[in-house]
Amino acid sequence: MLALRLARGTHPLVLTRRLLVAAAAAGVGFLLLCTLGYAVGHPERSSTSALRLLWCVLPLAATVQFAVAVARTDPSTRPRPGLSAVGLGPARLTAIAAASTAVACTLGSVVALLFYLHLRGDITGLPFDGAAAELLAADQPIPLAAALTLLAVLPVAAATAAGLALRPRTAPAPPEGAETTMPSGLPWGVALVAIGLAIETYAGRGGGSGLPLPGRFDGNPAGVLAGWVLTAAGLALAGPGLAHGCGRLLQAVRPGALRLLAGRVLMDEARRIGRPLGVVSAVLSGTFAAASVYDADTGADAFGPLTGLGAALILACTTATLLTAALESRQGRAHTTEALLRIGAPPTVLRTAALLRAGALLAVFLPLTWAIAELAALPLTG
Repeated sequence: MLALRLARGTHPLVLTRRLLVAAAAAGVGFLLLCTLGYAVGHPERSSTSALRLLWCVLPLAATVQFAVAVARTDPSTRPRPGLSAVGLGPARLTAIAAASTAVACTLGSVVALLFYLHLRGDITGLPFDGAAAELLAADQPIPLAAALTLLAVLPVAAATAAGLALRPRTAPAPPEGAETTMPSGLPWGVALVAIGLAIETYAGRGGGSGLPLPGRFDGNPAGVLAGWVLTAAGLALAGPGLAHGCGRLLQAVRPGALRLLAGRVLMDEARRIGRPLGVVSAVLSGTFAAASVYDADTGADAFGPLTGLGAALILACTTATLLTAALESRQGRAHTTEALLRIGAPPTVLRTAALLRAGALLAVFLPLTWAIAELAALPLTG
C-alpha cells in the first residue's frame, strides 16, 4: 500500500517511466501466452514449444534490465535525511522499490492476459474475423494455472533484480587521490565475443538443426544463434571497459581543461553507462546482421509477427535502459555540476564536455557494432 501511495504522488515523468515498464511487461506477457497457445495447439511438437519459450527469455531479460534501471532512478526510493526516523531506512526503501517494480510488471501482465483472451474470443467473441484464431489456438482451452505461472515470471524476476541492485552496500572508501581504475571485464568480454564469433562461423559452415522462433525466421542453425548470444554477452561485459578507455582517450596528448573534464566524467561513469551501451551495441549488431541476411533472399515475410514483436521489445527496452542510465548519471553528478557553476564555469563548457563524451563513445561503439554485425552475418551470407 505504501508503494501505491508513493506512486500517486510521484512526478509525471517518473510515472511515465513506470508505464513504459508496464507496456514492456505487457509485450513480454503476450509473447509468453502465445508460446503457451502454440504448445496447447501442437502437443506433438514439445521440443519446438520449448525452443519458442527459450526465445522469449531474450525480451524478458531486456525488460528486467529496463525495470531495474527505472527503479534506480526513482526519486521516491532514494535515501533522504529524516526518513530513517520514521522507519524508512535504506532496506525499507529497497523493498518499496522492488514492490513498485512488481506492481508495474503485474499491471502489464494483466493487460497482456486480457488482450490475449480478447484476441482468442474468450471475452467478446473472435475479433478481426478470426484472423488470429489459428495463431493463438483459439479452438483449444488454455490452462489457467500455466498461464498465470508464465505471467508471474516477469514480476518476480524484475522485483528480485531491483531488490538486489538497490540493496544497501557498505564499501570502503577509496584512498584520497587514488585514480579511477579500469573495469576488469574487458578481457573477459573480448574473449566471449571471440568465442561467440567462432561458434557462429563453425555452425554456419557446418549446418545444423534449425532453431524455430515465434512467427517464422526459423532457418538458422541453433549454433549460430548460440554464438550471437555469447557475442552479445561479451559486448555487455566489455562495455564498461570500452567506455573507460574512451575517457582515457579524451585525456591523451596534452589535454586542456575541457577534455580533462569530459574524460574524467566518462571514466567515473563507465560502469554505469558502459554495460547498457554494450547491450545496445549487441542488439544493433544482431539486428544489422539479421537484416543483411534476410533483406533480399526471403523478404519481409521471413519475420513473423511474434518474432517482430520480440525484436522490437528487445530494441526498445535496451535503448530505454541506456537513456535511463544516462539520466541516472546526470543525477549522480548534479552536485559536481552545481559546484562548477558556482565557481564561474560557463554552461557552454558543460554542454561541450557532454558532446565530447557522446562523440568519443560513438567513435568507438559505432565501428565496433558494424564490425561485429558483418562478422556475425558472414557465416550465413558466405
